[in-house]
Amino acid sequence: MRAAVCVGAGGPDMLEIHDLPIPSIREGWSLVRVRGAGLNRSELRTRQGHSPGVRFPRVLGIECVGSVAASADPALPEGTTVAAVMGEMGREFDGGYAQYALLPDALLMPVTTTLPWDVLAALPETYLTAQGALDAAGLAPDAGGRLLIRGGTSSVGMAAISIAAAHGVEIAATTRRRDRIDALVAAGVAHALIHDGASLADDVRAVWPEGPDHVLDLVGAATAVDSLRLARRGGTVCVAGSLSGWTLPDFEPIAMIPSGTRLTAFHSDNLRGRAGRDVLQRIIQQVEAGVYRPALDRVVNLDEIAEAHRYMENNAAIGKIVVLP
Repeated sequence: MRAAVCVGAGGPDMLEIHDLPIPSIREGWSLVRVRGAGLNRSELRTRQGHSPGVRFPRVLGIECVGSVAASADPALPEGTTVAAVMGEMGREFDGGYAQYALLPDALLMPVTTTLPWDVLAALPETYLTAQGALDAAGLAPDAGGRLLIRGGTSSVGMAAISIAAAHGVEIAATTRRRDRIDALVAAGVAHALIHDGASLADDVRAVWPEGPDHVLDLVGAATAVDSLRLARRGGTVCVAGSLSGWTLPDFEPIAMIPSGTRLTAFHSDNLRGRAGRDVLQRIIQQVEAGVYRPALDRVVNLDEIAEAHRYMENNAAIGKIVVLP
């Protein structure tokens, strides 16, 4: 089988196309014929050498969709359409950047769908994260409210816009580039805000004097404290992204969290396997019905994987990049 192998820590050129043996199934693991895999910034960081414990060479990819090629589990007959996310895919064991992946049965989420593979591949990690983060932020379906999304043109940001807009939420979203405002508005954003590194306070207060009810912070460490200041008193900030890194140095909760404002977080590993199957199936149905509109930036093949990583590293994508092995 052909696979994109990360041969060492470094730049996009560390991703090389190799011919590897097709893995054999073993107890508790099934062979999946990979039909599509979404690209994620966590894979970029793993490639750069920032994921502790990862040993190279490694086939990256924390998610994939495809069909069961072989399994000893009677609940996973050959041909079953499945998705998988997280659970150390592409880190502890080889992931989705290949024509086949040997995956733990516990990670596989059987689904039914009429979606094409590229659209289906854009959903699992991105939409499960968006849905889980909005739930963690306390955004009740069809309850309205005001939502600020920081990092709006990221893949998770565009998914969160799609979900929230479908439920009648008034949305403000940030971007660093003026040429992306139209894409945000088209996705359902009422207030597209330019974030140039300074505080957003003036722009946000001009839209909502009391502040947003919910802030979904996908930028992460660099903006989390500022997001706490932006939310209305009693509002909630959910950090669910790491575009600016994973850690928040010198964090003083009593000084930095306004009284009554809530800070929470969401990690997509919470919706892996059985825990995420029903959520993903509902998302698929909403996409099939045209309620949710996935933002698919580009579709590439394995030979283009290094260039796709370079494109992602340059923050050029609006929405999801998908590779079809």
